[in-house]
Amino acid sequence: MNSDLQKLQPYPFEKLRKLKEGCRPPSALDHIALSIGEPRHSTPAFITEAVLSHLHGLSAYPLTKGAPELREAICEWLENRFALPSGSLDPEHHVLPVNGTREALFSFAQAIVDRDQPRPLVLMPNPFYQIYEGAALLAGARPEFLNCTEETDLMPDFDAVDEQIWKDCQLLYLCSPHNPTGAVIPEQTLAKLIDLAHQHDFIIAADECYSEIYFDENRPPAGLLQAATNAGNDSYSRCVVFHSLSKRSNAPGLRSGFVAGDKDVLEQFLRYRTYHGCAMPPHHQAASIQAWRDEKHVQESRRAYQEKFAAVLEILDGHLPVDMPEAGFYLWAKTPLPDTDFARRLYEEQNVTVLPGSYLSRTAQGVNPGEDRIRMALVAPMDECADAANRIKHLIESI
Repeated sequence: MNSDLQKLQPYPFEKLRKLKEGCRPPSALDHIALSIGEPRHSTPAFITEAVLSHLHGLSAYPLTKGAPELREAICEWLENRFALPSGSLDPEHHVLPVNGTREALFSFAQAIVDRDQPRPLVLMPNPFYQIYEGAALLAGARPEFLNCTEETDLMPDFDAVDEQIWKDCQLLYLCSPHNPTGAVIPEQTLAKLIDLAHQHDFIIAADECYSEIYFDENRPPAGLLQAATNAGNDSYSRCVVFHSLSKRSNAPGLRSGFVAGDKDVLEQFLRYRTYHGCAMPPHHQAASIQAWRDEKHVQESRRAYQEKFAAVLEILDGHLPVDMPEAGFYLWAKTPLPDTDFARRLYEEQNVTVLPGSYLSRTAQGVNPGEDRIRMALVAPMDECADAANRIKHLIESI
């Protein structure tokens, strides 16, 4: 067996299951799960209909690089959403469909990391999506964690990164909007990172799957390709972005996303993926084309999140230290007890499940930035989110 498998830590939800063992939540209260970032808004009917109406395509193997129509729809969406020059993205070279960003974020490191080089590093925010860490370890690299704390506005302090770390870096994972804090990396910071990538010869993998869940229609989060364009990097050199329909279109079961950016990097990633055997099913491609070309359902989903955040924050005001995030559908709240104790008591006494923040981070530079915090995913319907907030309030009042 690959010995690097032994370096993988249990997934956060495995730890959560063990934390809840032996608990007997009150049967009079229905369970409310705020722990998993799985969108529960209705998947638009037109997406489902497109899947069903294209099942005749099952008789043929799909291309790994996807249908031209899908790549064209993705390029059009990117150019419109991030104000890129019309025609700046070539559907033939700048984009690859993937089966959700999770598999692509993992496999990307396997293709990028050169394990023949000494001390290969993969940098990532801390807390982080655990796929980044697993991808680094199984690519033969060492993960380097960049703490996201209140002192750094819940983002990595890139200016504090040691010069030698940048020299050894081969891949930098970004997550903006950030899971779990909701922080958004400013465009000027993205531009600085692009300069560093060229200076020190590494690739930036920007996980932007939460980019369409924000609260000010006039201020959508900036993206890496947008920052590259505005900085004069019109070839998107060393810049690769990852997007998904899971959060944007409430279609996690569709397993549809894309990777876009540096054509030379994507050429090699396509070579890897051809061997990997990960072509998107044709009926999923047909539904994805429809989804990327419709914004109405995305705007409606954003309004629903805005209403839930307003209601929950009003209930928790004065009881639980928590701020409105810049984007995303998570609340990153401080706890009056150690995060694991709080999460266990909340489940045992109120039948509400949240995720301890320490399960989403590692101790780095002597700090675990997830300690004494919880992540709450406001993905449930409004009444469940409000009910959960009131139960959290009752628990805090009892402590």
